[in-house]
Amino acid sequence: MPRIDTRKFYLSAIKKHGVSAKGVNWLSKENQELRFKEILQLLPYVLNEYSLGDAGCGFGDFYSYLIKNNRQLKNYLGIDAHIEIVELASANREVEILHLDICKESVPIKDYYVCSGALNILTYFETHLFIQNCYNSSRKAFIFNTLYGDKESETYNYLQKDFIESIAKKLNVKKVIYKEGYLESDITVMFVKK
Repeated sequence: MPRIDTRKFYLSAIKKHGVSAKGVNWLSKENQELRFKEILQLLPYVLNEYSLGDAGCGFGDFYSYLIKNNRQLKNYLGIDAHIEIVELASANREVEILHLDICKESVPIKDYYVCSGALNILTYFETHLFIQNCYNSSRKAFIFNTLYGDKESETYNYLQKDFIESIAKKLNVKKVIYKEGYLESDITVMFVKK
């Protein structure tokens, strides 16, 4: 069972802030883009040979960030669990965005999967399922960022390296890469397959 009502969590933010970074509960657009930058640095520089799945894509802001940074993909697919967000994102982006619950449904195979922030409000069990599904559906790697540390929160999910390593071990991840220090209480992780 989720620790919070995620639909209410997002819909109240959209009502207050509209289609924006704050509309999907980011502190700011700058904060959101700092995380995007860390993910982008782990992807190949030439992306036009690869397909990418954006798990928990929100309004498709990572896709816009890629375009803004002249990083064209062979294929982009956004996935979000909330139909209202999918409808808003589809109206504002010319890319495919699917309505799927990644914790419960299989996702299409892509070269890379990325996730920025969507793990922050899941339970540990849901986090494991989400990571497992994205990793198993990627040909090359799954890259995600999440809140990091030993803080206790009624709303947010803070992960620690021992939890991340335990998932990596269960999934037989070939290599785990960590990026830290760009924001307090945040970490970007890459689970490499090949």
